[in-house]
Amino acid sequence: MNSATVRNLLVRGMLAGLAAGVLALVVAYLLGEPSVDSAIGFEEAHSHAHGHEVELVSRSLQSTAGLATGVLVYGVSFGGIAALAYCFALGRVGRFGPRATALLLSGTALLAVYVVPFLKYPANPPSVGDPDTIGKRTTLYFLMMVLSVLLAVGATILGKRLAPGLGTWYATVVAVAAFAVVIGIAYEFLPVINEVPKDFPATLLWRFRLSALAIQTVLWAGFGLVFGELAERMLNPRPATAPSGRSVPAAN
Repeated sequence: MNSATVRNLLVRGMLAGLAAGVLALVVAYLLGEPSVDSAIGFEEAHSHAHGHEVELVSRSLQSTAGLATGVLVYGVSFGGIAALAYCFALGRVGRFGPRATALLLSGTALLAVYVVPFLKYPANPPSVGDPDTIGKRTTLYFLMMVLSVLLAVGATILGKRLAPGLGTWYATVVAVAAFAVVIGIAYEFLPVINEVPKDFPATLLWRFRLSALAIQTVLWAGFGLVFGELAERMLNPRPATAPSGRSVPAAN
C-alpha cells in the first residue's frame, strides 16, 4: 500500500471517527448525562463539607460544549489511529474485503480496547471512588487495556500460524480460547477495586455503566460502518456508466 493510499485512508478514518463521534455524542447526552447529574446530586447530598466550592467550569458547559469537544476530539483521534491499523490489517487477517475488514477491526478494537478492561475495571460515576486511589486505578485500567490489546494481537498471530494445519475454523477457536484463558488469569491476579459507597443506588450505578458501554459500542460500530463504506468506495471504485447503460472502466 503506497503512501498516497495510506494518506487517503487516514483522512477517511478521521472523518469516519468524527461521524461516529457525533452518534456517540447523542447517546452520551441522552443516556450518560442524566446518570452523571444524578450521581452529582447524590454526592452533594452526602457531602460533609461546609460552604460551596467555586466551579471553574459550570455544569451546563461541561454537559454541552465540554462533552461535545471531548467526544468529537476522541472520535477523530481514534479514527486516525484505527485507519493506520486498518492499512496494516487489510489483506493480512483473512480474505475479507474493505467493508468486512473495517467491521472486523472495529469489533476487535471494541472488545480489546474497551470491553475486556471494562469487565475488570468498569466505569464509575461521580462520587464513586476514593480520590486518593485515582492514580492506582488509572494505572491498573491502562495496564489491563494494554495487556488486552497485546493479547488480541498475539491471538491473531497464533490463529494465522495454526490455520494451515488446523483449518481456519479450528485455528480461530484455539486462538480465541487462548485469549480468554490468559485474560481470565489476568482478571484473577490483578487487584480488585471496590470503592462504591454502601448507600449508593445500585440502579444508578448500573445505568451509568450501561450508558458508558453503549457510548463506546455506538462509537466503534459507527466507525466500522462509515469507514468501511468510505474504504470500499476508495479501494474498489465502481466503474462509470455510459449514457447507453454500458459500463466504462474506471480510469487508472
